[in-house]
Amino acid sequence: MAEPGRPVRSQGIAGTWPVGRVAPAGGFVPAGFGIWPAIVETIRGWARAEAGPGRLLPWVPVAFGGGIALYFAADHEPVLWIVAATAIALLLGAALLRRSRLFAPAIMIAAVAAGFAVATWKTARIAHTVLAKPLYSVSLSGFVETRDIRERTDRFVLRVTAMEAQRSDVKLDRVRLSVRKGTAPEVGSFVQLKARLMPPLTPVRPGSYDFSRDMFFQGIGASGFVMGAITAAIPPDAGGLRLRYAAFMQGLRDAIDARIRATLEGDNRAIATALLTGRRDAISAPVNDAMFISGLGHVLSISGYHMAVVAGVVFFAVRALLALIPGLAAGFAIKKWSAAAAFVAAAFYLLLSGAEVATQRSFFMTAVVLIAVMVDRRAITFRTLAVAALIVLAVAPEALVHPSFQMSFAATLGLVALVQIGMPNLLASPDHSATARVALWGGREIAMLFLASLIAGLATTPYAAFHFHRVTPYGVLANLGAMPVVSALVMPAGLLGLLAAPFGLDRVFWWLMGLGIDWMVAVSRWVAALPGAVGRIPAFGIAPLIAASLGIIVMGLLRTPLRWCGAVALLASIAWGLSARQPDILIAGDGASVAVRGGDGRLHLIRTGKDNFMLKEWLAADADPRDAGSSALAEGVSCDEAGCVTPLADGRLVAFASRIDALADDCSRAALVVTSRPASPDCAAMVVDRQRLVRQGALALTRRGDGFAVQAVRARGTNRPWSPAAAGEGDFEGALMPRAAAPRAKDATPSEADLQAED
Repeated sequence: MAEPGRPVRSQGIAGTWPVGRVAPAGGFVPAGFGIWPAIVETIRGWARAEAGPGRLLPWVPVAFGGGIALYFAADHEPVLWIVAATAIALLLGAALLRRSRLFAPAIMIAAVAAGFAVATWKTARIAHTVLAKPLYSVSLSGFVETRDIRERTDRFVLRVTAMEAQRSDVKLDRVRLSVRKGTAPEVGSFVQLKARLMPPLTPVRPGSYDFSRDMFFQGIGASGFVMGAITAAIPPDAGGLRLRYAAFMQGLRDAIDARIRATLEGDNRAIATALLTGRRDAISAPVNDAMFISGLGHVLSISGYHMAVVAGVVFFAVRALLALIPGLAAGFAIKKWSAAAAFVAAAFYLLLSGAEVATQRSFFMTAVVLIAVMVDRRAITFRTLAVAALIVLAVAPEALVHPSFQMSFAATLGLVALVQIGMPNLLASPDHSATARVALWGGREIAMLFLASLIAGLATTPYAAFHFHRVTPYGVLANLGAMPVVSALVMPAGLLGLLAAPFGLDRVFWWLMGLGIDWMVAVSRWVAALPGAVGRIPAFGIAPLIAASLGIIVMGLLRTPLRWCGAVALLASIAWGLSARQPDILIAGDGASVAVRGGDGRLHLIRTGKDNFMLKEWLAADADPRDAGSSALAEGVSCDEAGCVTPLADGRLVAFASRIDALADDCSRAALVVTSRPASPDCAAMVVDRQRLVRQGALALTRRGDGFAVQAVRARGTNRPWSPAAAGEGDFEGALMPRAAAPRAKDATPSEADLQAED
């Protein structure tokens, strides 16, 4: 009789053995027959674990952001009431399915629709006129809302109350104007002036960043510069509470800058002012370039790091002071009081720095963490990140397509994943004396700083490569060398300087801040001078960036081995992006510049304008190290007063005709003719003329057989509020092909010899 708990044997085979196919004597069990069901069941188990309670919440902002991305990908503006009704219906349907297995897909679909609807509503709410054509002499009256002090010129935003222009009845709400340095009017003042206005800056090449979209969501309809003097006038009204608030905050920023200027000067003053007030345009170009090349450029833009430092310094300072009072420390929740004080400090820092979209995002993230502390919740979790992302995208859906949002949340996602997964292992109790000694001397803290810099740098690399066409190979080195000083000296000294300024005791704190900035600049210059510090990446399309984003999200949010699917997607996106083909011809939107890829694989420039910004963007997108002023750009280009000619890699000629009388000759000899003038329809060559450029903007041409595939800034059928379509845009196809040669009419004049013979 079998003993209790012992396996029962039946016919010589243990009862615990699986019943089924038995291996033949002297052979092996056939492989592969039972492995696939096991693999499928394992994957299902992982999927069930990932869909467990609370695990789907972080995916809601991903779906919400996907809806916003679909909105910006639309060809024309959606119908608001249809979009809103669809979103409401899907949200109600998801609520009804909350106890069903279909709830998860239903809520994700509803989140996509909600994101699409919120973006559509935001655009409809701020709708305003955008200038379509240049205006060369415009009389403007209005209130000055903001002012920027830059290195060479100043700039301000004017809220227009009256506008007069010859041969135009367009009325704009806000314009951004540049003036000579030191002549910008005070914020809140009412002024009258004359200006030259230009439409918002469109992308300088297909696929590059759209500044006109940014200006639209800022409420700005045109940019330009002041002509002549600016006259102060009596305003027709008080301007409103918002304007008085802007004037007060600008006065506070100017007062802080004046106090800093009394102790610091040059780039030290500019960086100190940027860290405290968000005004960073006065930093010189060499220092600015060194900061970004070294990977320290994020320090110059107020972001989550700055908010975290401000809130953290205030939190620990207040908590330490309260802990000195025994009665408070023992009987009250001083931790929550400290979090409330840090929340107030972060809110003040938000207002002082101008409350730009990037700073709002940082504040919301910090606020969610502090509120979690006040309500006894875990502060750094995927839930807090999800809530912060939802708040930011709901308030400013346009932030999704901004590089600062993408880089900030990618880095934050990586750091939260590190805290949730990596830190418990790294901060475990040491199990032997050697580990204990390393931990005692700060080894774990150094390791965490290294890992945080590495993970944040890797997470932001796809976005830096896409938007700025460069990576920072030594970013970890620069952050390890500079960020401890910034965190421990620069930012705390700046905060103490703000507190001491009303008492006149701030000079020593600005001096200490300057010492830390000196070290940060020295580190950035040293790292930027290292061999290979500038990692140039050629431009690639939006599809590899989307794949990389999905890979980062999957790796960051999933807990089971399914997260390695994200690594596969990330590697695929890298290969996809690096294999992208660069265009053979770039044509500026005004037709004043043309870049042609020659037989050496580099761009050769035909240039009649002076747009250095556009040329820098072209070279950066081509991973070309040449400077915009390099004489090598014109190699292989032959020019005269009528135009220029340069060959493609296959030997065919590209002609740039600057005069009408040159078009006939160019049409007969060149394969492609580019001109900023109207071209004759009977031109034998392929033509890009003024009509096409006005309607489609900048063009990128890629060789396809004997013709070219055309990619335009304003694609066919596109019509958005920040990029309105011109009439007749659909007349142009997406390709340029050689025209069939027209049959020549035979000369009917008989020869003189034949005539004489017949006579």
